[in-house]
Amino acid sequence: MPVCSVCGGLGFVYKDVPAEHPDYGRAFPCQCRLQELEANRQALLERYSNLGPLTRLTFDNLLPRGKSPDTIGVANQERFYAAYQAALAFAEEPKGWLVLTGVSGSGKTHLAAAIANRCISRGLPALFMVVPDLLDHLRAAFNPGSDISYDELFERVKSCPLLILDDLGTQSSTPWAQEKLYQLINHRYNARLATVITTNLSLDELDERLRTRLTDPDLSHVYVVQAQTRLMLDHFSKLHESMTFENFDMKRLNLPLEQRQNLGEAYRVARRFAESPDGWLVLHGGHGCGKTHLAAAIVNYQRQRGNAVPFLDTGELLDHLRSSFGPESRVSYDELFESVKQSPLLVLDDFGQQAASSWARDKLYQLINYRYNARLPTVNTTSLSLDEIEDRISSRLVDPRLSLMWYIEAPDYRADRRKTEPPSKSEPRRRQTRQ
Repeated sequence: MPVCSVCGGLGFVYKDVPAEHPDYGRAFPCQCRLQELEANRQALLERYSNLGPLTRLTFDNLLPRGKSPDTIGVANQERFYAAYQAALAFAEEPKGWLVLTGVSGSGKTHLAAAIANRCISRGLPALFMVVPDLLDHLRAAFNPGSDISYDELFERVKSCPLLILDDLGTQSSTPWAQEKLYQLINHRYNARLATVITTNLSLDELDERLRTRLTDPDLSHVYVVQAQTRLMLDHFSKLHESMTFENFDMKRLNLPLEQRQNLGEAYRVARRFAESPDGWLVLHGGHGCGKTHLAAAIVNYQRQRGNAVPFLDTGELLDHLRSSFGPESRVSYDELFESVKQSPLLVLDDFGQQAASSWARDKLYQLINYRYNARLPTVNTTSLSLDEIEDRISSRLVDPRLSLMWYIEAPDYRADRRKTEPPSKSEPRRRQTRQ
């Protein structure tokens, strides 16, 4: 190795100052020594971090908006960008808690590792732990041959200046594991220690003791990195694809003025919802009144903007849920039901139909109640009156704090079509015969 030309390999230098100067005769580390010390410090921080191969995951090789809109949709791109900005700010000033939720493969781990790598590059310690691995290490620490005692390991994790817990919720849910996680998170919560947590689960699925701490607005900031967009069910037919706002007939000149005005306002209500989905929209009325056309138009409007929106017939949804219990099903019941429950925007057509069994009613209630509590935008169409819908569901459908319910007064539009369609070539001959 080349010898430093400044210190000659000694590692220290003397300043060229007069004898009366305070620094006269004092040895100072040479720049080469300082660089060596800094390199050693970085190596120590990297070993301490437990990042291993994840040292390659930085903000420099991360797209600020995540994957392309064709893959995840425009709405999920905006979610990712918000989480990206929050992660950048957290890395500059590790303070409070940052909670990143979203589906597998959405980039949560990359964001969390990038925070750790940025802190290490600035000389700040960070400890990265995958939750199932952490629990395995804690169990192994009870072994007499372990290099580190259980108490020493648990204390190191509990009290480190910055802890990153990756994949919370993927661990085995034994009482021991739940208690260890609660002790860890509760200690850091009370001590207000900087923490980053990633999870594939929605926060509603976590143990209540953990959820209340992860969602404390005085300490924690929660970001959905990517919501579920994979359409495991989609009953959007060619007919539905043709139903747009542009070809919705809201004039229907044969109708009384009051019904035409009601239909025009239903159009405007649905159009406003499509432009800015917020809360719930419930369209109800008789068969053929136009409610399915307006619901499909909302989906078409959103899909033109790159957002994946499932359009589900309620009866067929229940059939698919039943069939997912079968051994030949390609998707598990839990995976299917979760994808529907957590969809950022959901359209349920003919809601309440085929819900005669107690099982079907319970599934619909679980679905509606989850989206009601999570305040997820939802469109429901139904031909049933509120009296025909179970009370625990109808009370949520009509809650004015969340839902706008619009009754379409127009009769079956297909009757209009029959009145205006010209007779076929065979019809006059039949009439002539009858004459």
